[in-house]
Amino acid sequence: MSSHKSLIGGHVSVAGGLATGGLKYMADIGAEMMQVFVTNPRAWALTEGKPDEDTKLAESGVESYIHLPYLVNFGSPNPETLANSIALTRYTLQRGVETGAKGVVVHTGSAVSQPRDDAMRQLHEHLLPLLEEIPDGGPDLLLEPMAGQGAMLCATVQDLEPYLAALDWHPKAGVCFDTCHAFAAGHDLAAEGGVTETLDALHKIAPGRLKLIHANDSKDVCGAKKDRHEKIGQGHIGERAFAELFAHPVAAGIPFCIETPGKADDYRVDIALLKSLRDA
Repeated sequence: MSSHKSLIGGHVSVAGGLATGGLKYMADIGAEMMQVFVTNPRAWALTEGKPDEDTKLAESGVESYIHLPYLVNFGSPNPETLANSIALTRYTLQRGVETGAKGVVVHTGSAVSQPRDDAMRQLHEHLLPLLEEIPDGGPDLLLEPMAGQGAMLCATVQDLEPYLAALDWHPKAGVCFDTCHAFAAGHDLAAEGGVTETLDALHKIAPGRLKLIHANDSKDVCGAKKDRHEKIGQGHIGERAFAELFAHPVAAGIPFCIETPGKADDYRVDIALLKSLRDA
């Protein structure tokens, strides 16, 4: 656990180049860190990077994270989906090395139509080797639990225990905690002490593994199992919960990244609000 201030930033547009566009957008919204896509988030294409942009980002000193496309699912019974997930994750981790990213975020996936045990075996068989390939100093792979809809493999904080166990508690397996997902999965962050209870449980199960917080309010009520993000303080989670997050020792020094709806003007407001809660 760190005592330094949490950086606050957001998922940024990289139009005009990963570094050139990304860093400009980041400055424009008042972000202190950034998360990017390096490939189309809704496709399997391994979009080639531009070495000069990758180097520029790596040398910028900015703390950056890469989010894997939404299609990636290591629990899928479809052999093609599984093969594409492996290829895309391997490729993106390599891009993480080249850009100096601290982490690569991956959704924890779904068993879809197959037994959960089979899906967990696939994790062990196919995701663990990718963790083994990450070089020293390379990015962590950050597991992002989901909102709990369908046959999701990991939604609650408690679900992280079997998930990490399937990956042999590999040291490069970290956690990305999404406030909207956790709330949707049934962690009542809006209740008095709800944030504290959730982060205490996370720390007990996976001490030292929290590396990134996706700060999103929720359009839906707690336990709705719906992944619908809202602007900070305008949803069912509310401002107070985010203030409680900043105050919790497990979140100390962990970057907060917004993925809230809207455009640059909206992101500026959300980031400014989070900074005011952090600095209060």
